[in-house]
Amino acid sequence: MSARLKQAAVILVALFALAQLVRPLHAKPTTDSSRTIQAHLEQGSELGAVLDRSCGNCHTNAAAWPWYARIAPVSWLIANGVREGRDAVNFSEWAGYSPSQQRTLLAASCQDVREGRMPDRLYTMLRPEARMSEQDVEMVCTAARQAEGLPARGQP
Repeated sequence: MSARLKQAAVILVALFALAQLVRPLHAKPTTDSSRTIQAHLEQGSELGAVLDRSCGNCHTNAAAWPWYARIAPVSWLIANGVREGRDAVNFSEWAGYSPSQQRTLLAASCQDVREGRMPDRLYTMLRPEARMSEQDVEMVCTAARQAEGLPARGQP
């Protein structure tokens, strides 16, 4: 190995080690279960389970922080993704949204899952169980239509 290559390797290892000192906040705020979207769904609705499985790590206060979420620069990306996800919609704080905001958020969620933007492809590569089936997508979109007062697909 040439001297320049060794120097570059040492510098890269040192930068990687120094990057570990910049630790993002892995916030896991407490959640009042009465404020969650699950508390506002009809009894027996499967939508809550779908949202937990496919959306919960970025769009609730219950984000699970896997081991690789502690290694920079991946930790920075994950923490940023969770922060942006919660800023977009936080299903743990559903009661804090007005009915109009809830309708808008459900409609946007329907559009995002229907168009394949959510859950994120990279996320589903790491967590394949978060992938949404057509039935899951339809469940989200049905909830959005019902919130708007529209009939579910295929109903008069």
